Amino acid sequence: MIGNSLVQHMNAEVQADFISTDLAAIILDISSAAIVVSGIVNRNVFDSLNEDKQTINTHGERQHRLDIQAQDIFISYLKKSEKCKYLISEECDDIINLMNGNLQESVYSVCLDPLDGSSNIDVNVSVGSIFSIFCQQRQLIDRWNPISSGQEQRVAGYFLYGTSTMLVLSYGHGVHGFTLDVNVKEFRLTHPYISLPKTGAIYAINEGNTEDFPLQIRQYLAYCKQFDPENNLPYKSRYVGSMVADMHRTLLKGGIFLYPSTGMHTNGKLRLLYECNPMAYIIEQAGGLAIDGMRPILHIPVLNTHQTVPFIAGSYNMVKNVLNLYKNESINNHLYYSC
Repeated sequence: MIGNSLVQHMNAEVQADFISTDLAAIILDISSAAIVVSGIVNRNVFDSLNEDKQTINTHGERQHRLDIQAQDIFISYLKKSEKCKYLISEECDDIINLMNGNLQESVYSVCLDPLDGSSNIDVNVSVGSIFSIFCQQRQLIDRWNPISSGQEQRVAGYFLYGTSTMLVLSYGHGVHGFTLDVNVKEFRLTHPYISLPKTGAIYAINEGNTEDFPLQIRQYLAYCKQFDPENNLPYKSRYVGSMVADMHRTLLKGGIFLYPSTGMHTNGKLRLLYECNPMAYIIEQAGGLAIDGMRPILHIPVLNTHQTVPFIAGSYNMVKNVLNLYKNESINNHLYYSC
């Protein structure tokens, strides 16, 4: 059964005092921007015929034309309402002040991956956007007030641009999924109170790097492939290579997603502020776990805006098995242990 529109849902949650008026307004601004981003993703095959220059972003990675377009769209919508002070984006090295020259001050900061999985766009694989919102009561007027950890998040969410466009959202009262009705261009509640199964039968990881993974991850992969029908083994391997798509499947079906450290990336490769923290928040709100090996993702101190960490998240029992492998090994054996 299809429920209320996102606007109606936000109004009801404000009335119930589950979320502030300003936070609800920022969520609606971000969702309006995502509707536009969804349109340019769908048009990519036509627009890309006129150009195809790739650039390199601040992390030394290939940057798709739509990465910058998506960021500009989100900035435009967030600037309009003047509810958000700072934006931290994957595509920009510096923190963006959205209220330059405006006397009004906001205490809210948004952390954003404008277009996750953009390397998959040209082969028509699902991509998405990831965001989280922080409220900084002690925010300094002239500079951004650093975030201590993901526990400070007030809102976390992601958009999946696939066969349909979905918003999955949490603000501390469960996880809700909204699907875009393209006829009226608004999100409707289709997945209320998403609950992540305690266990699953799917694991997602780039196994091409297996020989470069920490011992504990290699041990867990060996476990996943055992023939043990009584314990529902072996698990199925499914890996899209777009974090939003892999995490969305994990959230709805149960399973585990792993992006561990390697010899080349000893601190992992996924960004803490705008990829791991929001996904960990959603996973935990749905009843799952998210760790870097030994620590909960949401407890990791934020050291810089583009910090990377190993990331393991999903069904509670499956992630707990990985946690136990790390705890059972001597720290001295953690060749790539970065915690």
